[in-house]
Amino acid sequence: MILDGKLVRDKILEGIKLEIDNEKLDLTLAILLIGDFPQSEIYVRNKIKACEKVGIKTKLVRLEKASEEQVIDIIQELNNDSSITGIILQSPVPENINMDNCIKYISPKKDVDGFTKDSFYSLGHNLAGLHPCTAKGIIRLLKYYNIPLEGKKVCLIGRGNLVGKPLIFEMLKENATVTVCHTKTKNLKEITLNSDVIVCGCGKAKMLTADMVSPGSIVVDAGISVIDGKIIGDADFDNLKDKCAYITPNPGGVGPMTIAMIIENILEAYKGGSVNG
Repeated sequence: MILDGKLVRDKILEGIKLEIDNEKLDLTLAILLIGDFPQSEIYVRNKIKACEKVGIKTKLVRLEKASEEQVIDIIQELNNDSSITGIILQSPVPENINMDNCIKYISPKKDVDGFTKDSFYSLGHNLAGLHPCTAKGIIRLLKYYNIPLEGKKVCLIGRGNLVGKPLIFEMLKENATVTVCHTKTKNLKEITLNSDVIVCGCGKAKMLTADMVSPGSIVVDAGISVIDGKIIGDADFDNLKDKCAYITPNPGGVGPMTIAMIIENILEAYKGGSVNG
């Protein structure tokens, strides 16, 4: 079965729109876009489209060039602007800017991407907060299709801050047994063949092949490579789809769920969902 992220995204957005309309909420997402990256144009357009769909305003701050100090100044201005509900610094950024350093200046109360240390802390300690969107979206997608994770052997391929690391905590909350694989892992195929669920998020096109997956497994593809202007996932979808019990397409699987969780985090930010203790 194909895990349709677009379908689930649309259902989540419908519910959020209903709440925003009924309560007449005034929400605004600020997106800071630095430089000229074609893939960023796609991501930003999708976020703005989703916001419009549910009645959230957007403020796009676009700069061709900027120093790291300028970016931090803009972030602090947005932090202090009471009309702004959430802030996103779109990645990637130009080489002269340290993305991680800039993110540190985003207020935890407006960190709708879930990238700040406060968001990771709340996730790791099972507290309410604005949790990382891709990992959160993967869990929501699996739950929508009634796929239990308790007791399942889960293999995470990739240990990045966006997918791998937050998914460790998300999977542990679901009582799964988690193995994290990365570039230094030996016998990757042996591990994947012995896993019930495989989540790949390393950004290596079609690295997960049919011979690496046991029949009836579940594959979630959260990896992105852009080749000849097209988004290519980490999983060899065409050769895996008939072997797996469930699999996400890419695009169309995890990506839409990430967008849905950003929108949900904007609503949570308005409600004060990022306040811990």
